[in-house]
Amino acid sequence: MSTALNIYDPSAKAEAGPSSLAGLTRAQMRDAMISAGVEDRKAKMRAEQAWRWIYHHGARDFDMMTNIAKDQRSVLAEQFTLDRPEIVERLVSVDGTRKYLIRLAPGVECETVFIPDVGRAGALCVSSQVGCTLNCTFCHTGTQPLVRNLTAQEIAAQVMAARDDLEEWPTSNENRQITNIVFMGMGEPLYNLDAVSDAIDIISDGDGMAIGRRRMTVSTSGVVPKIKELGERTNAMLAISLHATNDDLRDVLVPLNKKYPIVELMEAIKSYPSLGNSNRVTFEYVMLKGVNDTPAEARALVKLLKGIPSKINLIPFNPWPNSPYECSDWETIETFAEIVNRAGYASPIRTPRGRDIFAACGQLRSESKKLKASERRALQNNG
Repeated sequence: MSTALNIYDPSAKAEAGPSSLAGLTRAQMRDAMISAGVEDRKAKMRAEQAWRWIYHHGARDFDMMTNIAKDQRSVLAEQFTLDRPEIVERLVSVDGTRKYLIRLAPGVECETVFIPDVGRAGALCVSSQVGCTLNCTFCHTGTQPLVRNLTAQEIAAQVMAARDDLEEWPTSNENRQITNIVFMGMGEPLYNLDAVSDAIDIISDGDGMAIGRRRMTVSTSGVVPKIKELGERTNAMLAISLHATNDDLRDVLVPLNKKYPIVELMEAIKSYPSLGNSNRVTFEYVMLKGVNDTPAEARALVKLLKGIPSKINLIPFNPWPNSPYECSDWETIETFAEIVNRAGYASPIRTPRGRDIFAACGQLRSESKKLKASERRALQNNG
């Protein structure tokens, strides 16, 4: 049965108690050590020790931190925890995709998706906000009002929670399942750039989770003033949620376009740091039947992207309840892709993943396929 998952309860109050060190930046970790009574001159060293235990080894207990004196571990355990956000629901698709409903605070929840066989091994799609303000008409997330920005700690902790579930500690360069991070979950990352930038610093740190910056992609619907700053601060790969080649249509599909029209968006993209053949922009283009999928629009897309090192991801529309759109026919998508390919652009057709658990692109929101534990067991036994 389908039910609504409670993403936000405005009456909920934060629980009193020790705060978690999991997800803190290096500076925050040092400040935490000082607050625990560590001398200033030793705080940096102690923070570095804790950092490696938390982010390299995935420590869940201070007693694991054997290079920290036992009495100091006791002090830390009294004042802090190593808790991650709670995974309140974990759904696994028939194709191996995993969707997590993660409780970040009382009444505040987001969705995070692990997609196997993407990049070197697998990609984790993280959220930067609970809800969204952009109201893109093809996107289910856009139908949910913005609750709030996530902190850097909450963003980084999504990665930690997924690695817990995948049993991917300690960090290793071999047989890793999460090799790529994509900021394509709930929310517009560039409206929360400070937290996104700090989270990228945490996730990419070589003494911790060590996922390279060039293996992180930040997708924006086109917050023009922040695009160059994103590159300067993070050195992450850039993705643009485009979906139309003219302002009239994009104003409908991506209402942010009314504020930052296509010509301004393209100029901002051209200024992205280190743009080149080894650092191409990914343009996301969802295929909507009878809306943006004609050969003429494929040719217009080629013309629009001239001179920009680009890759175009063609995304078959993923349906959601009461959506006003349908997915383009497969033959139509292939014809579109062929025109773009002939012009010299890579234009892979993204295979829909996790549709059966509402984990596919554009489907994240406050609704999921939610079954009672007894019903899940019955399905597994019958499967």
